[in-house]
Amino acid sequence: MSTPWELRFANRTERMKSSFIRELLKVTNQPDVISFGGGFPAGELFPLEETLAACEKVLRENGQKALQYTTTEGYDPLRQWIADDMNKNGISVTKDNILITSGSQQALDIIGRIFINNGDRVLTESPTYLGALQAWNTYGPNFVTAETDENGLVTENLEEVIKQNIKFMYVLPNFQNPLGVTMTLERRKQLIELASKYAVPLIEDDPYGKLIFEGEPLPSIAVLDTAYHSNGSGEFNGNVIHTSTFSKILAPGLRIGWVVAPTTVMKKMVQAKQGADLQCSTFDQYVAYEMASADWLPDHIEKIKRVYKERRDTMLKAFEDYMPEGTSWTTPRGGLFLWLRLPEGCNSIELFPKAVEEKVAYVPGDPFYPNGGPVNTMRMNFSAANPEKITEGVRRLANMIKKSIAEK
Repeated sequence: MSTPWELRFANRTERMKSSFIRELLKVTNQPDVISFGGGFPAGELFPLEETLAACEKVLRENGQKALQYTTTEGYDPLRQWIADDMNKNGISVTKDNILITSGSQQALDIIGRIFINNGDRVLTESPTYLGALQAWNTYGPNFVTAETDENGLVTENLEEVIKQNIKFMYVLPNFQNPLGVTMTLERRKQLIELASKYAVPLIEDDPYGKLIFEGEPLPSIAVLDTAYHSNGSGEFNGNVIHTSTFSKILAPGLRIGWVVAPTTVMKKMVQAKQGADLQCSTFDQYVAYEMASADWLPDHIEKIKRVYKERRDTMLKAFEDYMPEGTSWTTPRGGLFLWLRLPEGCNSIELFPKAVEEKVAYVPGDPFYPNGGPVNTMRMNFSAANPEKITEGVRRLANMIKKSIAEK
């Protein structure tokens, strides 16, 4: 008799849900579908020749070490490069504050593993990054939400929420996924003051910070928090855990991200990672270091920014040209996404199959709300398609929406 597997699963698996975005890829992974759904960087901008050269150099000069096990914390030169890069922005971290992870997604899972007990109250923006909700949902939190607008997290009424026994708060201050908005400097400072007042740790997820097309970059939550707590010493001992990744500036296939945390937190994070995968790929870490420390990387990032700005502008113009009256959207100053709000009465989940029939795809907005939200919203990715496809895809999408409105 075969084993009834469904009766053997742990209770926590009942809280596991498939990512809408990952399931979406199965539907839209067809050459004739124009997809604004996934968070894909532009594949044609991947540094193929530079990656090949880095791989060859690593194998020739450090082949045995690069193909061997390494420490859980990660390859020391790569960790030091990350520390040096952060230190340029007025923060004092060492490699001992840094753990290399399998993308920043693993960092989020580790955070959930070491902090969240069943029933803990976790505060997020609303809407927020779907991957964080998926990473933490298994551990049984109750999500508490804070309002967002075109200037990011709204801090005006945040104190009433943040003082209610919150385990930690999760924010994406730069070009937030999914909204594409950026938290103002004033609000960043207000958030840090409130979090410090009520001893609520802040998790700062910053995968897009280097991809700014307009305006001046703002100091990170980690930098501001360090200044707030250190009396000018710059030592990283404050209230923030910071995560980031090479996925958006090198290539997501490397699966190299990192987390920056106080040393008291880092010990538990290392133990949690050991139980998950022992370490990230040694070879990928060597390759990532060779690429990150190369003199071509700054110019490469500038090229990415120019291309993404052109694609964002193309999408915004297409919205102006084609979208029905009553539609609104955000105007991101960087990153990969913007947020579209359809006229009242539209349901982006119900419209999705019709969009696929028209060979265009997006991500409905509802899954990004921890406790439910407006169904007339959608996230649009502008980085992965060229301008011609963006214009055509928005035209198809707008025509489908107009037709649906007319039928109602």
